Amino acid sequence: MSAQSGKGTGATPAPGAGAGRLQRLGEWCARHFVIVIVGWLVALGALHALQAGFGGTYSDDFSLPGTQSNTGAEVLGRHDPAAGGIGAQVVLHDGQKSLTAFQDQIGQAVGSLGKLPHVLSASNPLPASSSAPPTGALSSDGRTGYITVRFTANPTSFGTSYLKGVDSAVAPLRSAGVEVEYGGPLGELARPEPADLTSEAIGFAVAVVVLLVGFGSVIAAAVPLVTALIGVVAGLSCLALLAAAFTFASVSPTLATMIGLGVGIDYALFLITRHRQQFADGADPVTAAGRAVATSGRAVLVSGCTVVVALAGLYVSQVGFIGKLGVASAVTVVTAVTGAITLVPALLGLAGRRIDRYRVRRPVAEGTGAPGAGPAAEPGGQVGGWHRYAQRVERGPWRFLVTGVVVLGVLAIPLFSMRLGHIDDGADPGSFTDRRAYDLIASGFGPGANGPLTLVVDQSRVPSGDRSALADSLKKALTDVPGAVGASSLTPTGDGQLLTGTSVSRTAPQAAGTSSLFKELKNTVLPGAVSGTAATAYVTGTTAAQEDFLDIIAARLPLIIAVVVAVAFVIILAVFRGFLVALKAAVLNLLSIAASYGVVVAVFQWGWGGPSLGVHGTVPIESYVPMMMFAIVFGLSMDYEVFLLARVHEAWVRTHDSRGSVAHGLEITARVISCAALIMVSVFAAFLLSDDIVVKMLGLGLAVSVLIDATVVRLLLVPAVMTLLGRSAWWTPRWLGRVLPRLDTEGRQGAS
Repeated sequence: MSAQSGKGTGATPAPGAGAGRLQRLGEWCARHFVIVIVGWLVALGALHALQAGFGGTYSDDFSLPGTQSNTGAEVLGRHDPAAGGIGAQVVLHDGQKSLTAFQDQIGQAVGSLGKLPHVLSASNPLPASSSAPPTGALSSDGRTGYITVRFTANPTSFGTSYLKGVDSAVAPLRSAGVEVEYGGPLGELARPEPADLTSEAIGFAVAVVVLLVGFGSVIAAAVPLVTALIGVVAGLSCLALLAAAFTFASVSPTLATMIGLGVGIDYALFLITRHRQQFADGADPVTAAGRAVATSGRAVLVSGCTVVVALAGLYVSQVGFIGKLGVASAVTVVTAVTGAITLVPALLGLAGRRIDRYRVRRPVAEGTGAPGAGPAAEPGGQVGGWHRYAQRVERGPWRFLVTGVVVLGVLAIPLFSMRLGHIDDGADPGSFTDRRAYDLIASGFGPGANGPLTLVVDQSRVPSGDRSALADSLKKALTDVPGAVGASSLTPTGDGQLLTGTSVSRTAPQAAGTSSLFKELKNTVLPGAVSGTAATAYVTGTTAAQEDFLDIIAARLPLIIAVVVAVAFVIILAVFRGFLVALKAAVLNLLSIAASYGVVVAVFQWGWGGPSLGVHGTVPIESYVPMMMFAIVFGLSMDYEVFLLARVHEAWVRTHDSRGSVAHGLEITARVISCAALIMVSVFAAFLLSDDIVVKMLGLGLAVSVLIDATVVRLLLVPAVMTLLGRSAWWTPRWLGRVLPRLDTEGRQGAS
């Protein structure tokens, strides 16, 4: 008897109104598969053409209105435009002689750089004459120096073609044998294109194997892969078009690809599993496809909406850079959902009765018998292993609950030592020009010179007679600041309204010592020096902006967590009408994410196993990674939550047997969840091959999160907690039940 059948009748329950529309959509797509498939291909071609003609570029350029670093940059730009904008370094080095031997070539390069489009200024590292004071951009041995180029915007937004002009400007230096490397944003622009295709190919290869083993059918295994690929390509084209109007971070397409492939395969897998069960129960292919869309397709819609809502929750941070990362990820989720409910039934209609014709083993249908009908036998007459496992959970729920909580607790221990920060260029591979520029500056000037802190003092409201005393006070305050190598003399701008200088940390930009120096200058040293005057002091520059960004993220992360958890709680409550079910989902997902955070901290911050992943040394956790991980993982966990609970709830509505319903739901979904999770883990883990440390961090974090969620949470904690809760799991206060919208995940209207 089918898992879809009514209690003891073998009849499929009538779908509700919403499910009726979905069933008609699924049947239409399956019946008119040529129109649907051609429509998707035409849409892909049109989107690709639009992307080629109008697509934008990706840049890490962002602003933080209201922060002191942003305000300081604006003040500096108004009074000294040549010192404003975005700074980058062109680093010069000769291992044999001083750079003064190349004075003519350096002067020529500085002049050519200054004439490039979008350039505000380019500064010569050599003093104007032998009697002129040193510029601070030439090392003590004279063999290393850097030209500071200031741009009107982040160079990463100019496109890689901009590098041709930069290369031409420094060509005389390279011809003379001087090593030239690009640092900062200019170095980011010069990085090689991310090798995402390799990661995608590996993820696809693993998915092929898993689907072939799980389904036993070549055609059934191919449909999720084709659908996911088409959905991702369409989503990336849409994202490129959005990038023409809005600024998206450089990691956006990689993140969108990761999420799109994972959910695209999962959603198609859920639908095909239900379709094959319907087909095995005797339904014709068109009807089976329609019923699959009406039931599992509805769960896909709920799950997809939950993922999008969780990603939209990133806008609570009030930081456009973070919110747009959520938008980028949501784009491919939307195309994955659209592909699942239209393209999947069309491909199933195309396959028809040939769905299991090309086999690698005997195909296995979705599940077992209906609740109350006893377990279905596997080939050979043996009771299924998942049924036996479900019975063990039912007999000893406390043992499974305690085991799961202990595992998650141990994995979460490193979380309590998490240090958020910004990963600097020193973590990049040695093949990157920005890494080589970083090493040259660190060797010639010290590691802190890679992230100097720009000091700006607005003295426009200070009487001219008091400005000398203010300068003396600042000079005294900036002497022997803990953690600083030193500070340059504060010099007035051309209009005399500002004093500007730099402070250099003893440690690298990503180190905790630099963060401490920034806070000391911002909160204590500069305010104390200008106290009692009308002057205003700022710490600005790239490193300062990153520190302000970190402070904002750290302060708003709890709010984002609260909002996303609350929204997911309401969705689960509205779908399943069980207060404790929704509470359980929220709590267990929090435990799962805490455990995945712990693994990320252990690998990247503690260095456990980092070298095997291509991470040399230890790095802080990139400030926005926990926020992104939380939104993405909390959304993705709803895939398995909805899929499992939908089957439990379906059985509960029919039988009102709480324990039997849990065992039935686990038995019928465990194989599909395991296959889906293994595929998603493989897709995410494949991105560990990326040279970008942030991509590695996200790839590992998401892979571990899904693995934990699909094993410890879905197969241990959820069935154990549901068994212990019993009938009370589906209790909801009457007043709350009246105000909640009724969302029927499996396409039936039934009282709970």
